[in-house]
Amino acid sequence: MTRPLPSGPIIEALLQEPLADGRVRCHTCHRACVIGEGQTGWCRTRTVRGGRLHTLTYGRVSSLSSNPIEKKPLYHFYPGSHALTAGSWSCNFACPWCQNWHLSKSASGPDRFLAPEAFVSETLRRGCRGTSISFNEPTLSLEWSLEVFRASRKTKPPLYNTFVTNGYMTAEALRRLAEAGLDALNIDLKGTAAVCRRYCQAEVAHVWENCKLARQLRLHLELTTLIIPGVNDDDASLRGLASRIVKELGRDVPWHVNAYAPAYRFRAAPPTPAVTLTRAQRIGLEAGLDFVYIGNVEGDGANTYCPGCRTLLVRRLGLALLECRLTVAGTCPECGRFLPGVGWDWAAEAS
Repeated sequence: MTRPLPSGPIIEALLQEPLADGRVRCHTCHRACVIGEGQTGWCRTRTVRGGRLHTLTYGRVSSLSSNPIEKKPLYHFYPGSHALTAGSWSCNFACPWCQNWHLSKSASGPDRFLAPEAFVSETLRRGCRGTSISFNEPTLSLEWSLEVFRASRKTKPPLYNTFVTNGYMTAEALRRLAEAGLDALNIDLKGTAAVCRRYCQAEVAHVWENCKLARQLRLHLELTTLIIPGVNDDDASLRGLASRIVKELGRDVPWHVNAYAPAYRFRAAPPTPAVTLTRAQRIGLEAGLDFVYIGNVEGDGANTYCPGCRTLLVRRLGLALLECRLTVAGTCPECGRFLPGVGWDWAAEAS
């Protein structure tokens, strides 16, 4: 597949393997595309020029906005703070229900270049606590993200860095992100292996591998599943996801079960009923998870309760943090239990 090259800087991709036949294998994500001269890979963001792999999305920003960290969603990471969020174009998944399809299904957009240092400067100018690479799949902006994270570490105090991702990057890519300064990520668990293979054209085993690697690298991890009627909303699927999170990642990893709205090529499925989300939350808690949140709907499903004494500790309304009753040490004021997370002290002082 070929496409016109954008103007502006086009840099060499980091993770590439030249092959004997002149083609190049991309090791940015687990698709491991083999790309010929002048062609692009599955995601359309990598091309071969002069026998070397280049990225077409370096610094090309489609969207830029200051978002509550709760929008990622990250509920146990600097609650109440804002992250300057940038996205580019395209994706390495084929999800037909994508909520950001106008970006993820596009191969290009306005040629708006933003240097890493300029992005960090804008983060500071807007008074944001950190950065987030999101909107489309951030792995496709690997090279730019690494430079953003390194630049953010030089500010005083250092900015935090987050990713909202499908988790399909290679282990080497994830390790490089962590070394550069990635602090937290929300990984989207689409569903069972069959669901991922059918709808996303991807192997979910790689996603679980990266979830485990993120824990090993001591990155803050939260998970999200968009609950889609007729796709992944049955009890067996939900129980399987929840049980696997407990067994392979730990009961303290927050799981967000979010409402779906008809979008892109999946408009036949109805919006997720509130009762389905409540059932998914109950299944997650019964499987042993300490924190299961309901998202994309109004209600108290976004509040944080102490797993020990069930005291209401963090109260939210939509994406707004209304109250944080945790101590600056991150413990419950009633029973003293520590809640896993990052930045509770920041939230407690700001609340």
